[in-house]
Amino acid sequence: MTAPAGASGNRWRLPALTAQWLYVAASLGLTAYTLLPGLNEGTVVTGLRSLLAALVGAWWAVIFGRYLLGQGTPDTDGTLRALRIFFPWLTALRLSLWLIGLLALSGNVTAEVNPVALTALQTLSFGYIFAKNAVYGTLARYATDPANALGRRRLGEWLNVAAPLALAIGVINTVPLGGVSEGFRTQDVVMYGVHAALDLLALGLSLLALREMQTPVREREA
Repeated sequence: MTAPAGASGNRWRLPALTAQWLYVAASLGLTAYTLLPGLNEGTVVTGLRSLLAALVGAWWAVIFGRYLLGQGTPDTDGTLRALRIFFPWLTALRLSLWLIGLLALSGNVTAEVNPVALTALQTLSFGYIFAKNAVYGTLARYATDPANALGRRRLGEWLNVAAPLALAIGVINTVPLGGVSEGFRTQDVVMYGVHAALDLLALGLSLLALREMQTPVREREA
């Protein structure tokens, strides 16, 4: 399909997609790093989360690349169908691990743990999960019609929400929190820090690319 005139002039499209694919690669690397110590219930579930994040991120990148060119993805497209099927599973897995972490922390609160910091940690983590789910879901819903103004506006809003939350999660994963982050090794901080930084970069550049879309919009939702 030929892109509409001027659609390829988006200067942020290539950087945004490059950052997204780097995030996918980092997610695969994080999967391998998680499983490296050996297979057990914890590493398998955490590794599965990273693997799903990589797959969903790859499908999202393919569809978003077309979207930025003004090319609608038909409902029958295999990539779009895969995204629609698997991103809710990724969200469910993230929420399950978030709930397990919440229960674990609640049952092992010590005097070293700042309750305000703990509440902020769980709130930001939940917000990040919700915002990323909305980013995936919004594109999955409106991928068939890039000219839909409501779809573009909602996708932009959720990217704008998800980016600062990704920054917050990156800080949480790299700055030790007394009583919570104990046992983190230097290599853990590096791996999770790089992954979070690429996530933030991909979200930020995707927002810039979306804002620079040059294809026409329709104000009425189809």
